[in-house]
Amino acid sequence: AKVPDVPKDTPVRELKNVVVVGGGTMGGGIAMNFVNVGIPVTLKEVNQEALDRGLSIIRKNYEVVVKKGRMSEEQLEKNMSMIGGTLDYDDLKDADIVIEAVFENMALKKEIFTTLDEVCKPGCILASNTSTLDIDEIAAVTKRPEDVIGLHFFAPANVMTLLEIVRGEKTSKEVIATAMQMAKTIRKIGVLVRVCFGFVANRMFFPYVREAQRMILEGVPAERIDQVAYDWGMAMGPNGVCDLSGLDVLDKVKNEWENRPEDPTLWHVITKLVEQDRLGQKTGAGIYKYEGRNAVPDPEVAELARTEAEKLGVEQLEIGDQEIIERLLFSMINEGALVLEEGIAMRPGDIDVVFANGYGMPRYRGGPMCYADTVGVKNVYDAILKYRERYGDTNWTPAPLLEKIAKEGGSFEQWNNARG
Repeated sequence: AKVPDVPKDTPVRELKNVVVVGGGTMGGGIAMNFVNVGIPVTLKEVNQEALDRGLSIIRKNYEVVVKKGRMSEEQLEKNMSMIGGTLDYDDLKDADIVIEAVFENMALKKEIFTTLDEVCKPGCILASNTSTLDIDEIAAVTKRPEDVIGLHFFAPANVMTLLEIVRGEKTSKEVIATAMQMAKTIRKIGVLVRVCFGFVANRMFFPYVREAQRMILEGVPAERIDQVAYDWGMAMGPNGVCDLSGLDVLDKVKNEWENRPEDPTLWHVITKLVEQDRLGQKTGAGIYKYEGRNAVPDPEVAELARTEAEKLGVEQLEIGDQEIIERLLFSMINEGALVLEEGIAMRPGDIDVVFANGYGMPRYRGGPMCYADTVGVKNVYDAILKYRERYGDTNWTPAPLLEKIAKEGGSFEQWNNARG
């Protein structure tokens, strides 16, 4: 929670009137966070049908909580009464904060922010729930970039505790302090990061998915990769997570990733499955087949991977459990070292908090950067050199910071402490 350049006595703004633009699953989940602590919310949608659907999703979510005995019927009705709906941007003129929660499309987000800039009162915070897109580019379409910030909620937004708060180049200290305090108010753990594609959370998650996908091409069953990750301590394996997130979502992100590595194998199986309309849990088939929510290994996916590996010239390998963990985790750690070097994350501990609270990484492992210190940064570095020998420089070039710490025999903790 400590931000070196934002003093404790920085004034914060009052957030009594909250608007969420986009009443889908994510927008509804975001709205619930505020209502749960007694702050009324207005949902803005494009038409009545979408608005009704959004409100009914929220009601269903609350009904699940009632069924579990964690909420009374009276509380449900009270919470629903605190959620208003509108189709008209003019109704947003008194908002203290507007959180845009539409799908990941830069043109659409710019259009929305241009309108918000025109209708919202001075001092209203304009926030985007983007998970990858450039906050500075979004802020540039407004006349108030100092009031623009990223609030990246994690799905399901009414359950997950992590909130990645993205400061733009021009975001004011007052807006940062307000967002950090807001996170506490709605019972989230706010981690402040800077702008890059994918920020901290997704940028480091992408190599994790990359290695899981590459191993499937190399003949390792998806369920074995997931079991090894689960046994290591992850709440779910990478392939189960991809199916839960939606393979189409990941494929869309890959297509929008401008500086992605020149690697034809990158998330290749995902792309092929999306072409077959196998989008994950929501369509009953993705990397796995689904019986209800139960993932069932699918021989068709193994066959698809074999065929595609042949086309791509990917060798079939015997891969041990140790290698599975190294490739999943060490690829993330290497990206984490780049994130620290570039100043995207303030501290190694901030990265660890992101992964312990947003990605089901076990707390007893401490998160990826703490895990690197536990196994020894030198061991991580040596393993990365070993994989570079096999795969080349594209994905396995050691981050300069990782190399420096390894050669000094140090740790990320010591590096952090030395900076004061």
